[in-house]
Amino acid sequence: MRTEPVALPDVMLVLDTQGIIRDATLSNLFADEGVADWIGNPWADTVSESDSEGLRRMMEYARETGVCAFRNVTQRFPSGLQIPVEYTTVLLGGHTGLLAVGKNLRAVAELQSRLVEAQQAMERDYWKLREVETRYRLLFNSSRDAVLLLRAATLRIVDLNPAAAAALGIGAAPTKGAADLRFPEALRADEREVFDGMIQRIRERGKAPGVLLRLGRTQTPWLVRASLVSCAQEEVLLVQLVPAALEQTPPDPADPVRFEDLIEGGPDGFVVISHEGTILRANRAFLELVQMGSEAAVLGEPLGRWLGRPGADLTVLLANVMRLGAVKLFSTVLHGDLGTEVQAEISAAGPGGKQGGTIGVFIRDVSRRLSAADQGRGMDGVMESLTRQIGKTTLRKLVDDTVAVVEQRYIEAALDLTAGNRTAAAELLGLSRQSLYVKLGRYGLEDDPKLLADPAVLP
Repeated sequence: MRTEPVALPDVMLVLDTQGIIRDATLSNLFADEGVADWIGNPWADTVSESDSEGLRRMMEYARETGVCAFRNVTQRFPSGLQIPVEYTTVLLGGHTGLLAVGKNLRAVAELQSRLVEAQQAMERDYWKLREVETRYRLLFNSSRDAVLLLRAATLRIVDLNPAAAAALGIGAAPTKGAADLRFPEALRADEREVFDGMIQRIRERGKAPGVLLRLGRTQTPWLVRASLVSCAQEEVLLVQLVPAALEQTPPDPADPVRFEDLIEGGPDGFVVISHEGTILRANRAFLELVQMGSEAAVLGEPLGRWLGRPGADLTVLLANVMRLGAVKLFSTVLHGDLGTEVQAEISAAGPGGKQGGTIGVFIRDVSRRLSAADQGRGMDGVMESLTRQIGKTTLRKLVDDTVAVVEQRYIEAALDLTAGNRTAAAELLGLSRQSLYVKLGRYGLEDDPKLLADPAVLP
């Protein structure tokens, strides 16, 4: 016959009626503990001072009623170990004494301690989240740009700031009831298909150009842009509304034409920057290129923030303006804040050779000019030249020679563009200074007259 093992209590004490320990038994969990010193001493002396009075009341209650259960005390062992123990005290038959059975609560205490720590961490995270939400709400509502959040699946409005509410004519309490409104319902019937096409393109490609739509009771034209944002629960669309004048009133010939008005309405981007590259003024065309809603959003920002190589392009541009007074057709890539990229040419003029003052910068989008057909014709000429070398040299040598020619020309162009400044040239090429020095030695450019003509430009 099979017998099930009996689980022994962690601590078992045999006491006389006065609470003196007559015998003590410990489980294997405390096999290293010696309790011989407990024998003959009051049980109350083996627990913490704060628990001794409660222990005496527990024994009195057990003597009166026969049993007293579930009293938690801190048990002190002769070795100095202190652990929480839950005791149940039972009166022995014939009132010969008491039996105290204890259960080790250290694992429970550790679990409770971890639970308290987890609760405190959750509380701290909650208040941090509340602080972030408060800051987000203040910035969102105080922004002069009209901004909306739409559920990507249904296009229903999740949130919108007062500027967007005013543009849509929703009212003074924009967020109340706004979740029941789908953004396409605020559009004219003939423009909803245009908006749906932009959203479809964003879902397929991740980005799309803005579209002109008429909003609100006054049917004011707005440039509407959107970008997809992934959140923890669902995807949302961040929609930005930028005022746009579709119809320009013809100027009165009797009114004088202001130069600033011509710049503001020009097709090319124009900014005024300090000699350090900080934007001081910007026209509407530039805001369109960098996908910003207002001039206030770009003032004080470095122009290099939107250039293809933020550290190198602006450095080279400023260095050449300081050296020559003007720069023409400087090629770069312009990055918009909503993810678009356009090929651009920059022309700039300023007080050459003088610190301080301002620099005027024109930025033109040349993406359409760089057609695939033009690039294909240039590549066909190169491939035709390389094809004539077949049979005259090995493929490996042909590739190495071609790479060397292209690399040398590229380095020479970068050095010419930076007026021999090796540090700026290395940044422009995406190389470290050490790598550039190695390549200069390889192609015999260390003693180039352009580098030695003006020692001041050498790093």
